[in-house]
Parts: sequence; structure tokens; C-alpha cells
Amino acid sequence: MSFRQRLGKLTLVPTGTAIAAASTSAFFGSRRYTSHATNQKVNQIASRHFHAIASRAHVSTSTYLKPAGYPQRQYTSTSIVKAEPAAVGKETAGANTATKKGFVEWYEGHLEARPVMTKAVTGSILWGVGDAVAQVVPTLFADESTEKEFKYDVPRTARAVTFGFAIHAPLSHLHYNFLEWMAVRGGFKGLRGTIFKTIMEQFVYWSWFSNSLYHGAMGAMQGMNPTQIYDRIADVLWDTQVAQWKFWIPVQILNFQFVPVRHQLNVVLLTSIVWTALLSAWYPPEKKEEQNEEKDQVKTEK
Repeated sequence: MSFRQRLGKLTLVPTGTAIAAASTSAFFGSRRYTSHATNQKVNQIASRHFHAIASRAHVSTSTYLKPAGYPQRQYTSTSIVKAEPAAVGKETAGANTATKKGFVEWYEGHLEARPVMTKAVTGSILWGVGDAVAQVVPTLFADESTEKEFKYDVPRTARAVTFGFAIHAPLSHLHYNFLEWMAVRGGFKGLRGTIFKTIMEQFVYWSWFSNSLYHGAMGAMQGMNPTQIYDRIADVLWDTQVAQWKFWIPVQILNFQFVPVRHQLNVVLLTSIVWTALLSAWYPPEKKEEQNEEKDQVKTEK
């Protein structure tokens, strides 16, 4: 639409109003139905409309009718110039926000497309970090009398990474979805759902299974035979369970209550840095000499 067409369209309403007012005044002029104050009011309305048209025409002229050789500032209104920095600021703020949210959006995309693999990779990293913390932190607080030459146990961290990637994270993914399915089928919502999930996880099946699996997998990766693995689980499982209830029940109540299902395992994995450090410190891998002694005892008993 050309400038003239737009100008003509904008003048239809005020022009029509003025014509209607004039016709009414002429028709009822002899009877004085149209007062002088009414005519002034109509003229004021028409004047405001024409001023609006004139200002729009100025903006349009400055945008589309720029003669060559004239500087830009002569054809740009003050309101437009003042608005430009604000627009640039908004664009910059939007870019900064997009940059800050980049990792979250990237991770959410992978979590939605490949949930098991994403959680497995996350689990392997965090389990490895937890084991590294368990190895390094105690040396920082060791007494001079008990201080020994520190040597980092790389195979131990590799076992923790393997357990987090191949065993714990995939099974935990199934576990949290199964818990949600049971809560929905049972009609447990809100706080009742949180209590139901916590009881099922901590006392019914998951904590017993996951702790037994941890000690069994660590023993198997250390080269223990089935009898040794069974003895290890029988020796430490109850103590691990008591520690589990003290540590994880408060964490999981908050987790089930406030965190969406797809992120509940991530909360557990982040918190597991501390838990893994505790487990690694409480139940360090047995030395080869101790394992050989246990094997000799088993052979003697047989």
C-alpha cells in the first residue's frame, strides 16, 4: 500500500465525522439543536486525528523517502532514536540468557532423546568423582602418625565408573519410572505419593537390592569368588542399610516431593558423590594379601 493510499485510509474516519457533524448542523441549524460547544468538541476530535496522521506521515517519510545526500538524523524522529538502545539492550540480554541456558537446554534435549544413555554417562562421571573424593579427602585430614605415602588407586576409580555407567544408572532409571507407575496406579498423590515412594524404595526392595548389588559388583571386579562375595555382602549389608536410611530418607523425601521424575535420578547422582565417598571410605577394596588369606581359608574348610 502506497503512502497516499494509507493517508487516505487514515483520513476516512475523522473526515466522515466532520461531514456528519456539518450535515447535522446544517439540517438542524434553524432549530439550534447543535450547540456551539458540540461543534468545538467535534473540531477538537478531528484536529487530533489529523495531527496523528501528520505524525505518522513524518515517520513514513523518514523511513521510505530519504533523498540522497541528506544525513540520516534529519529524517529520524527522536522517539525512534531513543528506542534503538533499548532494543539493542533487549537483544543483548536475550543473547546472554540464551548462552546461560545453553547447557541446560542441551542436556534436556539429550535426556529426552536418549534418557538411559544420558543418565549412564552422567552416572559414570559422578560415581568416578565420588570415588576420587573418597580417596583424596581422607589424606587431607590424616594425622602425622598415621600419614602414609599417598598413591591414587586408578583401578578402583575405574570400577566405580563402570558400576555407575553399566549397572547403577540404567537400573535406577527403571526403578524411578516403576515407582512413579506404582504411585499413579495406587492413586497416591502429593505428600501421600512421596511417603509411598520413600517406603517402597528404602524398606521394601530397592535399598536392599542396590546395596547388595554394589558390594557384589565391587567384589566381582576385584576378583572375588562367589563365596567371598556372599560373605562380604552378609558382613556389611545391615550396617550399610542403617547408614542408607539415615542419609537417604531425608534426601529422597525432598526429591520425590519437589523434583520431576526425569530429574530424580540426577539428584540422586549428584548426592551420590557424598554417598559414594562414604561407601568407598567405609568399605575400601581389600588388598590382595587379605584376599589370598580368605581363599586359603575357604580351601582349608573344604
